[in-house]
Amino acid sequence: MVGGAAVAVAGERIAWAGSESALPDEHRDLQEIDCEGRAVLPGFVDAHTHLVFAGDRSEEFARRLRGESYEDILAAGGGIHSTVSATRAASTDDLVGDAVARLGRMARTGTTTVEAKSGYGLRSADERRILEAAAEAGRRSPVDVVPTFLGAHVPDRDMDRAAYVDLVIAEMLPECAPVAEWCDVFCDRGAFTVDDARRILDAARGHGLGLRIHAEQLAHTGAAALAAEMGAGSADHLDHVTAEDARALDDAGVVATLLPAASFSMRSPQAPGRMLWDTGVTVALATDCNPGTSNVESMPFVVALACLEMGLTPEEAVWAATLGGARSLHLDDRGTVVPGALADLVILDAPSHLHIPYRPGTDLVWKVMKRGEWI
Repeated sequence: MVGGAAVAVAGERIAWAGSESALPDEHRDLQEIDCEGRAVLPGFVDAHTHLVFAGDRSEEFARRLRGESYEDILAAGGGIHSTVSATRAASTDDLVGDAVARLGRMARTGTTTVEAKSGYGLRSADERRILEAAAEAGRRSPVDVVPTFLGAHVPDRDMDRAAYVDLVIAEMLPECAPVAEWCDVFCDRGAFTVDDARRILDAARGHGLGLRIHAEQLAHTGAAALAAEMGAGSADHLDHVTAEDARALDDAGVVATLLPAASFSMRSPQAPGRMLWDTGVTVALATDCNPGTSNVESMPFVVALACLEMGLTPEEAVWAATLGGARSLHLDDRGTVVPGALADLVILDAPSHLHIPYRPGTDLVWKVMKRGEWI
C-alpha cells in the first residue's frame, strides 16, 4: 500500500504508479483528478459467475430456509432445472438485456472483468445461445466478459448421465468451443462424477479450451485432485477440500476460486480459505452470481465475507478479488496497479481498503475506470 500516491494513465493502460512526490515530469501535464485521500484499487475480477439466465428462484430460496435441501429441490425439478426451463423460454433479446443490466450493477460496485458461464441450456443450440448472449452483453457494456462453456452443469432431465456426457463431448463441445475460452464441469454429488469430468475436460482441451471445475462444494468427491491432475486453471467452491488436496493444487499451480456468498446463501460451511492461503495455493474470490444459490453481484460484499467468515485478512481478500481473479482466468494485464496493466481502477469513498470488510453492505465506490475511461 502506497500513501500519498499518484497513478498516471495513458490510453487504456497505466503509465506510472507510485508516490506523488516521485511522479515523473512527463506525466505532470496530464488532466488531474484529485481523489482527496480516497483509496484507489484495481478493478475487481469476478472469476466465477452464471451471468446469463432467466427466471426467479426466490420461492426455492424460501424453501431452503424452511429446511429443504438443495439436492431434494433439484431432484423434484427445481434448482438448475427451473432456471433451464426459464432460460430456454426467454428471448435472446431479453437474455442479453438482463445480462447488460446485471453487468451495470456489477460495474457500480467496482467489477471490471466478469467470467460468464453457460449451463442453463443443456442443449447444444441453447448452450451456444447463452454464450453468444454473454458476448453480446459484454459488447454493450464496458465490463470485459470471459465466456466459459458449462454444458456439464447437470444432466438434462430427459437423459441419463452417461448419455448426456456423450452428448456434451460429441455435439455440444464442437458447437460451443468456437465461442468460449474455457470449459467447466460441475463435478459433485448429484451432478457429474470424476470420471465424467475427466472425459469432458480432456475433450475440451482437444478443442483448445482452458479447464475449470466446480469442485468439492456439496461433498468431497476427488474433483480437486482431478483439477490438479489435469492442470486446470481453477478449481472452484472447495467447501470440502482437504489439506492433501490443497498441497496438490499448490504443486500443480491451480488457482482456488472461492465463493463465500454461495456458502453464505446456502447456510453451509465455508471453504477453508485460511488453510488454502497458508498452504501456498493462489486464491481468487468471486460472486458465483446465479439465480438460485448466490444471487449476489457485489465483489465488495464477497471480500467482506472472505474476511469475516473465511479468515482472510483484508489485504489477502482484496488481492484475491483482483489479482487472484485475474490469475484464475490467465489474464496477466489486470488486477494490479502497475505500469503496463490495464487502467481498470476503483476509487473508494473511503481512505483505505480496510473499510470494505469494516463496513459490509455499504456502497463505498466513488468512481470506476475501465480501460482508461470513467464508467
